[in-house]
Amino acid sequence: MNERRMVRVSKYLARHLRHCPDRIEVTLDAGGWVDVRVLLEAAEAHGFPISEAELRQVVAANDKQRFVIAGDRIRASQGHSVPVELDLPVIEPPEVLFHGTVGRNVAAIREQGLLPMGRHHVHLSADRVTATAVGARRGVPVVLVVAAGEMWADGHEFRVSANGVWLVDQVPVGYLQLPG
Repeated sequence: MNERRMVRVSKYLARHLRHCPDRIEVTLDAGGWVDVRVLLEAAEAHGFPISEAELRQVVAANDKQRFVIAGDRIRASQGHSVPVELDLPVIEPPEVLFHGTVGRNVAAIREQGLLPMGRHHVHLSADRVTATAVGARRGVPVVLVVAAGEMWADGHEFRVSANGVWLVDQVPVGYLQLPG
C-alpha cells in the first residue's frame, strides 16, 4: 500500500474509532472496541472499502500506534471524543511530562491550564521531541513542561495508553512551565 493510501486509511480509522462511529453505523462497546469484520463491512457500505490486510498494515505501521488489534477486535488507543472507558490503570508518572501546542493557544492555557477540550483527557508526552512533533502538526510548536510528579503528589491521577501517551483529566496552570 502506498503512503498516501496509508494516511487516508489511518485518518478514516481515527475519525470513526475516536469521534463518530455512528456516521458509518458502527457501535463501539464500552471499552471502545469493535469487531474488525463489522468495521470493514461498514467502511465498504459507506464507500470507503478497506481490506483486512490494509487495516492490519496501518495498525502495525502507524508511527504513533494509534490503534490496537486484539484478536478479532480493534480500537483507538486514546483520543476519543465519544464515551469510552479504556480501563487504563492509574500509574505514577515521571517527574516531568511535556505538552506540544502552538503559540496561539498559550494565552488561553496561561488562564485556564490544559483542558481536554473535545477529548476525555489532556494528552502528554514523555519526551520533548514527541511533544514538539505534536505541536508542529498545527504550526510552529511550543512545548510546555508539566510538573507531573508534583501533580501526582497532589492527588492527580495519570494513565498511560498502549502507545505511550500520558493521559490526565486536566493540568492546572500552577503545574505548567509556560514560555515568556
